[in-house]
Amino acid sequence: MTLLQIMAADNAAEVRVRTTDDAVITAELARRGIAFDRWPVVADAASVASDELLAHYADEVAALNASGRYRHIDIARIHPDDADPAWPQTAAGARAKFLDEHRHAEDEVRYFAAGRGCFYLRLEDEVLAVVCEGGDLLSVPAGTRHWFDMGTRPDFIAIRFFEEADGWVGDFTGDPIGAGFPTLDELLTAP
Repeated sequence: MTLLQIMAADNAAEVRVRTTDDAVITAELARRGIAFDRWPVVADAASVASDELLAHYADEVAALNASGRYRHIDIARIHPDDADPAWPQTAAGARAKFLDEHRHAEDEVRYFAAGRGCFYLRLEDEVLAVVCEGGDLLSVPAGTRHWFDMGTRPDFIAIRFFEEADGWVGDFTGDPIGAGFPTLDELLTAP
């Protein structure tokens, strides 16, 4: 389920909005200058090769990139592998990379072809937790302080759009704010 939870930046317990309504999510994000859209989902995307997924979404990608702004478009995927004894360590390492607040010099644009992840956006006096799932497209504006949680059992496929090859590299703020907010797993189990 796509979920938006808006909290006070200085008090995560102060929940101002919590909704799974796509229209409300779109309106709340748009009011803050954040683009959100939905694209059709490919059935069983996890079994589809990355180049085939990109080909499937060619029209959507072309429309989004009509200006040619994004010169690097790729797919990131991570799936649980219980047969691999190193999987828990791999998953924890992947998750830890983006749990700290950071920002990027360019927009961070992600389309979730499958699975889920949560972007936390710190805007002035509030933090927006946006749980994205298969079908969701989110664009985090350049310079926005944020962090990302893929959960304790990461499982997603995302098309990533970059202007520069190193556009995914974050400028970490050093602020521990993320530790004071509910994790993706906690957001999904909250009443």
